[in-house]
Amino acid sequence: MTAAGELAAWVEVIVDSPGVRGCYTYRIPPELHERLAPGDVLAVPFGSRPVGAIALSRLDALPLGLDAADVRDVEDIVTTNAIAPEFWQVLQHVAEYYVTPLAQVLRIVLPPGMLGRSQRRIQLVQEPTAGEATAATLSAEATSLLVLLQAQRGDASWLFLRRQVTNAAKGLRELQQQGRARSYWQETTTPKPQTRQAVTLIQDDIDGLTSRQAEVLVALRRLGGDAWMTELLSQVGATRQVVQALAQKQRVTIASREKLRAASQPQVIPDRPLGLTKAQQAAVDAIAAAASQAKPQVFLLRGVTGSGKTEVYLQAIASVLQERKSALVLVPEIGLTPQLTDRFRARFGNRVSVYHSGLSDGERYDTWRQLAAAEPRVVIGTRSAIFAPVQQLGLIVLDEEHDDSYKQDRPQPCYHARTVAQWRSRLSTCPLVLGSATPALETHAAAESGRVQRLDLPERIGAKSMPPVQVVDLRAELAQGNRSVLSQSLRAALEGLVDSDRQGILFLPRRGHSTFVSCRSCGEPLTCPQCDVSLTFHQVGNYLSCHYCGFRRSHPRHCPACESPYLKKFGTGTQRLVETLQADLPQLRVLRFDRDSTRNKGAHRQILDRFRAGEADVLVGTQMLTKGLDVPTVTLVGVVAADGLLNMADFRAGERAFQLLMQVAGRAGRGERAGQVIIQTYMPNHPAIASVCAYDYDGFVAREWQQRRETGFPPSCRLISLRVSSQQQDKAIAFCEKLVAHLENVNADMLGPCPAQVERVGGWFRWHILLKEPDGRRWRVKETYSALTALPSPPSQVRFGIDVDPLRLL
Repeated sequence: MTAAGELAAWVEVIVDSPGVRGCYTYRIPPELHERLAPGDVLAVPFGSRPVGAIALSRLDALPLGLDAADVRDVEDIVTTNAIAPEFWQVLQHVAEYYVTPLAQVLRIVLPPGMLGRSQRRIQLVQEPTAGEATAATLSAEATSLLVLLQAQRGDASWLFLRRQVTNAAKGLRELQQQGRARSYWQETTTPKPQTRQAVTLIQDDIDGLTSRQAEVLVALRRLGGDAWMTELLSQVGATRQVVQALAQKQRVTIASREKLRAASQPQVIPDRPLGLTKAQQAAVDAIAAAASQAKPQVFLLRGVTGSGKTEVYLQAIASVLQERKSALVLVPEIGLTPQLTDRFRARFGNRVSVYHSGLSDGERYDTWRQLAAAEPRVVIGTRSAIFAPVQQLGLIVLDEEHDDSYKQDRPQPCYHARTVAQWRSRLSTCPLVLGSATPALETHAAAESGRVQRLDLPERIGAKSMPPVQVVDLRAELAQGNRSVLSQSLRAALEGLVDSDRQGILFLPRRGHSTFVSCRSCGEPLTCPQCDVSLTFHQVGNYLSCHYCGFRRSHPRHCPACESPYLKKFGTGTQRLVETLQADLPQLRVLRFDRDSTRNKGAHRQILDRFRAGEADVLVGTQMLTKGLDVPTVTLVGVVAADGLLNMADFRAGERAFQLLMQVAGRAGRGERAGQVIIQTYMPNHPAIASVCAYDYDGFVAREWQQRRETGFPPSCRLISLRVSSQQQDKAIAFCEKLVAHLENVNADMLGPCPAQVERVGGWFRWHILLKEPDGRRWRVKETYSALTALPSPPSQVRFGIDVDPLRLL
């Protein structure tokens, strides 16, 4: 053990090597004892070559099984605080709370390629003269390195230098201490910094210049005296030789400079802050006051759809930027990002950055490094953006905070962005705003208990009324002989959109063409060979697909079971709904907005831009279109089949259905014209439907919360789901039994083990165990984790995962 007051002599690291998992231990040499800290980028020997590594933690003692004689030394600290201490604490919280090794957390949160294979390079910072290179003040090793670096034009790989100079590490430390050299890492198989030539004005004098050269100089002055070479040449239609001639005449300088990659953005028209209602102003004042006082207060901004929550975000963020701090804004879906980004760019210009999984690896890599700088910015992104390394964080916003998309289901860590945002709020001492028209029950409970301060926006902007909701009983439609997916009421409303300047939205919770295909001779459905589910038919491409594992096959001509040619498609997905509209109402222009139609980069923006531009009368989509879509000309919202939301075997099904239906209803009537909502269902008396018709959030929550208390489910308790899967069912069951035996004394109630609702997915049999902490009992995640990690390693054929606070139990 390390003596009192003595620094730990060992460090645990993640090595930067492809295919290598887990952690490795190195000795900290005496000269690095005082400086090395978690989050530093290190140079370590790995096998026969030096690699990069991230320091995870300093250790007082070697892990069991390691011999000190076999442990190698850290070579150097390449970058200190590569992961800021404050951000490092957030990652440690994630690892501990979500029962996931810190190394795995880092691999998930860092941008793609950040931990890819790289090489260490050495660069001269101060070019010495020939005399200095052999100065007596330098050791032989340092002198040899200087001479070698000069021969390599001031930059060489560390591997090359080590092979040429004996004891090169000693010489490098000497050069670094004197400020003559620096060490850095260059990615070799991951995105590299992109460089372009930049032109800078140094003398604004046109005497002695040709007319063409003078024209370029005037254009450069007009561009502010600094411009990218390509942009300058396109402005005046000149050649590079003209600019090079200006450089020779010492009017400009030409230099290579890094050009940060970013997603292309269309031009936006700058706007100004809007006038606020009394409720909006009160919300902005409360948030801005907490931000200026660096107070980690959590606010619930509960506002009906169309009440101006986004304007509250904008004006609160403006006050944060004035204090030279940054803001982080999260949205649940990538599809929302373009619309929100345009609104924010119109207000804040180029201070807005976007960070989400839809960016290319190079764009994410550059954006990550840009955010790590201290410049105040507004960062907009999806769930993973909660880990963006924003400096001087002054405000965090989660829009549509109730949305399930904020929870990562797999792989571990199965984090919830709302929970992580609360940790970042506390560690950054900044407020957190949770915005929603239908807050999650957990957030509502926190507001009722006083842990969260509630800010209400009870009315739409301009005192517009909420659109009336009409419920169509599909049983009555069927009794009247209507077997179409469109009820008479919805069909009439759609016909009213023809040749008008009004638009409609049709919501259907299923993509694809048909829910399943079945044989009318033997009755067998076409199922996935790897999952216990039916295949969904997709008209575009004429194929069948499994929406669980991704299996695809072409549509067969005969039944695989009995060879009958009589195959029939059942159920309706978004593709089939579009097909029905085009056949029954050909005068309507229709666009489809679902996961299939938005696979290509930029497709979300393209489809929504076309709809806003009036190129379509109706937008057909899944739940992607229920979130944040604001089109003033939308007067009709139709829910084609609400029953798929109401009949899921999950204790949160009613809450999800109510939230989705309330959200999609709020897309109508946001402009000058009144809206209408038509919900088609076979269950018109369902409590969720009744609450949506009355826009009664409080009444719905009161009933739902009471049911949760009676059944012992969140927010009246907390859960951990233990997931076990194997391609051999008996092995999955056997490992579940081991878990049960080991967890008998854990301070929580245990349910299971039992098979998942869809037991087999991708050829793997899935079982799970649920741990419940009843209300009033202290939650001990650490104790549970200790019990789990004490288990013998599961067989190689068994997968095991832990989901803390799961949202789905299917």
